[in-house]
Amino acid sequence: MGGLGLADMLAFKAWAGASGSEFVKDKAVVFLFMHGGPSQYETFDPKLGSAPAGIHSVTDEIDTAIPGITFGSTFPKLAKLADRFTIVRSYRPGDANHDIKPIVSANTTKTSLGAVYSRVAGATHPRTGVPRSCSLYPNAVDESCRTTTMNFGNFSEPGAVGTAYAPFVPGGGGTLQENMRLNMARTRLDDRRALLAQLDVIRRSIDAGGSMAGLDKIQQQAFDTIVGGVADAFDLSKEDPRVIEKYDTARLMTPDQISRKWNNYNNYVDHGKSLGKLMLLARRLCEAGCGFVTVTTNFVWDNHADSNNAGVEEGMQYCGVPFDHAVATFLEDLDARGLNDKIMLVCCGEMGRTPRVNARGGRDHWGNLGPLLLAGAGVGRGKVVGQSTRDGGDPLTEPVTPKHLIGTIMHTLFEPGLVRLQRNLPIDAVKAVTDFAPIPL
Repeated sequence: MGGLGLADMLAFKAWAGASGSEFVKDKAVVFLFMHGGPSQYETFDPKLGSAPAGIHSVTDEIDTAIPGITFGSTFPKLAKLADRFTIVRSYRPGDANHDIKPIVSANTTKTSLGAVYSRVAGATHPRTGVPRSCSLYPNAVDESCRTTTMNFGNFSEPGAVGTAYAPFVPGGGGTLQENMRLNMARTRLDDRRALLAQLDVIRRSIDAGGSMAGLDKIQQQAFDTIVGGVADAFDLSKEDPRVIEKYDTARLMTPDQISRKWNNYNNYVDHGKSLGKLMLLARRLCEAGCGFVTVTTNFVWDNHADSNNAGVEEGMQYCGVPFDHAVATFLEDLDARGLNDKIMLVCCGEMGRTPRVNARGGRDHWGNLGPLLLAGAGVGRGKVVGQSTRDGGDPLTEPVTPKHLIGTIMHTLFEPGLVRLQRNLPIDAVKAVTDFAPIPL
């Protein structure tokens, strides 16, 4: 039966424990992590009206669908959709360190939010069998992309909850990856067709009243997972080609448009080639029952204008143009498919950027303020939360912190009051879900 080796993984996860569903909401979160630290000025808070040259956005500004609100001019598509999401202008990341907060931090007990979600909700969806949490990197949708580096933290860190609940990484290898192979050489196509034909025979027999005798509960689940088409959720070839084309960002920033002078060249290339399709894959996974999807395209937002990274003006072409298209397409897709109330989108990095542009045309690390976009489930449309100071370097109003962001995510996914009552959950997982208040949205 080939893929029924999946039974071993399912057995381990079942043995590790499963949670009830009464406190798990029918919602999902897609966390698009802008690794490297995006500038608040060139994204959602340009400051052209208040800050002097050398501080305000170097990419100019553009009007949005919200009167009086402007974005950096690299975001024309998001500007037109600004009445569909919320921007937080008082988000304080807390420090200027390169890491992967708030996905993994002391606030999450050094465990990825995806692993926390799986530990509380269960490792696989009880109806569809899809992994409850996934981490998507460029090579999940494009084999020519390199493996994402983990120099600043592991986005799939299982921490205290254990490896049984680590997010699934398409393209990342391992037993489960082999059993749910996303790409298959043409030479094996006939073998795959033969296997599917055999499975169809078995399925028809079962549908006609046949028996699954000889398979225990875990093997039955593995069979249902494979025959039920869980792997199809990971396979973009199952998507309408017109939708794939709509999401695709590869044509917007081609390798020949990116200067090879930067050591970060390959990361910029991977970002452009993969971001749109990663967002499409995230949507497909959420539709199939995945509750927490982390998306990152590697380390591209560190716009210092040093030997590694372009400055903010050039860097926003490499980073911002694909981001603007991918996120705008994702938001339009959610609305078109009636998923706006089911899926929350979070976009931020680990920090923001200095008010003053450095002598090379870059911005340096800044932990006092950073950009944050929220959309979809539980999020108001066309809102701007908080204000920043005149120079855009600090919150002018009450700061929104990573703890508030974690609280918002967890209140979207769970009923925290009911999670507190669960006696079969580790205290670290319960604390990550229940300890923090959400952002007032």
